[in-house]
Amino acid sequence: MTKMPELVSMFNGMGGACAALISLIELNHHYHTGEAAQTGMMIAIVAGLIIGTVSFSGSIIAYLKLNGTMNKPVRLPSYNVINTIVMIGMFAFGAYFVYTGGNMMLAYLMFFAAAVYGILFTVPIGGADMPVVISLLNSFTGLAAAFGGFLYDNKVMLTGGILVGSAGTLLTLVMCKAMNRPLSNVIFGAFGGGGESNGGPDVKGSIKDMTVSDASILLNYSKKVVIVPGYGLAVAQAQHVIHELETLLEERGVEVKYAIHPVAGRMPGHMNVLLAESNVDYGKLVEMDEINPELEHTDVVLVVGANDVVNPAAKTDPSSPIYGMPILEVDKAKNIIVNKRSMSAGYAGIENLLFYDPKTSMLFGDAKKALTQLVAELKTL
Repeated sequence: MTKMPELVSMFNGMGGACAALISLIELNHHYHTGEAAQTGMMIAIVAGLIIGTVSFSGSIIAYLKLNGTMNKPVRLPSYNVINTIVMIGMFAFGAYFVYTGGNMMLAYLMFFAAAVYGILFTVPIGGADMPVVISLLNSFTGLAAAFGGFLYDNKVMLTGGILVGSAGTLLTLVMCKAMNRPLSNVIFGAFGGGGESNGGPDVKGSIKDMTVSDASILLNYSKKVVIVPGYGLAVAQAQHVIHELETLLEERGVEVKYAIHPVAGRMPGHMNVLLAESNVDYGKLVEMDEINPELEHTDVVLVVGANDVVNPAAKTDPSSPIYGMPILEVDKAKNIIVNKRSMSAGYAGIENLLFYDPKTSMLFGDAKKALTQLVAELKTL
């Protein structure tokens, strides 16, 4: 599951490459046979070539970012201006190609220019926004495939491309809404440096460490516990242990629920699929809007590997890059236990104010190891 987003990105890139190659092959066919292509057909060919190539090169960059090969955003001077100029140039080049009929040399040049634009489009975008960009590029691939359907008068290809394009666009808008950020801000704002602090206040304060023994006692004598899963849970492959912990607590009369943020993990539904893999009852997975009103009546919130989706800075600090993003309001709970490997910043690269809350106790360590020890300790009580 942790590698699934980059695999999706790679597959999406291959779809874009196929659409671009179809356009190049069709152009080569027309020039060799001497058949005059109609304007509508030429528009479909050029659109498929440009959009498919942008999707291909952009998806490859997204893949490299997600697997850690390019773990830092590249910030070109005035990159918004450069990207806009290149984009306008691509539209102008495409219009000129359609108007004049073009030739294969110009077609290869257009392919190269579109590949460069796809790279320039994706390179500056930070890690925290990559799922949104992958979804957007996926819609590009669908659109390119739809133009292929027009080209071949293939209804199946046309319908499939429209479905993929519309679904990708809808998913992109849903994720932007979940983060309370317009799509233009994702593309041009480059929020989320993937690990380096790039915004937010200089936090001053102390943190409170907690032992596994203390955590087990607190959980054992609680009436209601809410677990917040995050990417750290997926990396540690601790989903089966968290289910064992949930079962153990319920046997002792504790009410247990899971709080799911729309963009927790690296792709929408990441946590849902991860927990379903360990046979967690789907009815216990509660979405953010439903669980937030319950958190102030919760005895303990156990945060496992989540970071930015529980950061109070999104509500309290206008200078924070994530300000305005809807979060799980775990700071309202009576007690908060946060399991993390270290005090490093989250995927958005900013400090988490929750760690310095007087109600928060830090349980450091690998999620699987810490939860296994927690389960063992609970069994002795």
